[in-house]
Amino acid sequence: MDELSLIAAIRGMSTARRRDRGLIAGIGDDCAIVRPRDGEDLLLTTDFVIEDVHFRRRTHTAADVGWKALARGLSDIAAMGGEARYALVSLALPEWAGARYVRGLYGGMNELAGRHGVAIIGGDVARSGQLTLDVCVIGGVPRGKALRRSGARTGDVIHVSGALGHAAASGYRERPEPRLELGRKLRGKATACMDLSDGLALDLHRLCVESKVSAELDGVLPSAPGATLEQALGGGEDYELLCTLPVGVRAPVGFTRIGVVRAGRPGEVRFAGMKLGRRGWDPFR
Repeated sequence: MDELSLIAAIRGMSTARRRDRGLIAGIGDDCAIVRPRDGEDLLLTTDFVIEDVHFRRRTHTAADVGWKALARGLSDIAAMGGEARYALVSLALPEWAGARYVRGLYGGMNELAGRHGVAIIGGDVARSGQLTLDVCVIGGVPRGKALRRSGARTGDVIHVSGALGHAAASGYRERPEPRLELGRKLRGKATACMDLSDGLALDLHRLCVESKVSAELDGVLPSAPGATLEQALGGGEDYELLCTLPVGVRAPVGFTRIGVVRAGRPGEVRFAGMKLGRRGWDPFR
């Protein structure tokens, strides 16, 4: 399989749709051409998925890897309250990853893309000693309405979608579900939002740093069945949404209160009265 035949195969597997009025050109030119919608801000995010860092071949099928690679970017769009539209997928393939494996990767990505109306419109291919995917997701949000990490205010109530620690409790074998619909329901309500990719303790610290506030957790967390407290606090890869809402604003169905925003040292998080360390996933630590 040479590069041209691989690109031709990928073009056939892509989900680019000519009926999408915003998509002028997909795979085939040096760049895809996308026409932004009026009254909208673009959202752009990119994520790596690397063999033996984010997955292992003995525990994840090719379709699992493809699903996860796209889900990470979709979760970022969800955290901004946006709608996902397009994806660019770059593959660095080792010798063992042949045409069948690539079909499996795109099978997983296409399954998830189809659920959320996302078109795969381009990317790149290369050889490498280790399987690596770099997925860029492009989305949109009504102008000025994107959710940010920096808007939490003293007295806001902290909520999380879903149960915590489910990824760690399952050995990181589950396919993550990006919370795009829940993210859109937070527009106009949440003062701050982000997705939980690296663990509650670390991600809540990051939100508080950006908002220049501290946080106090209630002491009881909505933990997944079989998850330990440590997994709920720092297991990572749950891809739930963490948000803050003003007092009196009802959270959408699916969210659970877990704490309150406090004045104090920016980034400090307390749990059951004790200062919580920045436990969680940090690839450089």
